[in-house]
Amino acid sequence: MRQSLLSLVSGTLFGAGLAVSGMIDPARVRAFLDVAGAWDPTLAFVMAGAILPMAIAWLIVRRRAAPILAEQFHTPATSPIDARLIAGAALFGIGWSLVGLCPGPAIAALAIKPAPALLFIAAMALGAAIHRFALTPRRSA
Repeated sequence: MRQSLLSLVSGTLFGAGLAVSGMIDPARVRAFLDVAGAWDPTLAFVMAGAILPMAIAWLIVRRRAAPILAEQFHTPATSPIDARLIAGAALFGIGWSLVGLCPGPAIAALAIKPAPALLFIAAMALGAAIHRFALTPRRSA
């Protein structure tokens, strides 16, 4: 229960930050990606503003033996850069530049522009389903 409450508070804080910074506005994101035109550096400032709190969080995490609400840390293993990673990053970037949304801001945008955000989320879910059922190798039991 405590972990769910913390997740709710964290997600709300993240969504509020996206809304206040204007990062759920696809036009603003597309303007950031338009480096050869009317470039809007706002997103760069938002990203830079996230670096300091994250750096502090990593310093704190390094000194702890375990997280507050779990028995151990679950950090992802690093893996080499390969063709799948590059292809996935390219697909993400193409989608982001075409629509101006990525998963977090799309969910936050449901509160402001629900129709386009819902369409994006449905397409994102379809892409995830295609990956899971058609592109992910099956493990034999």
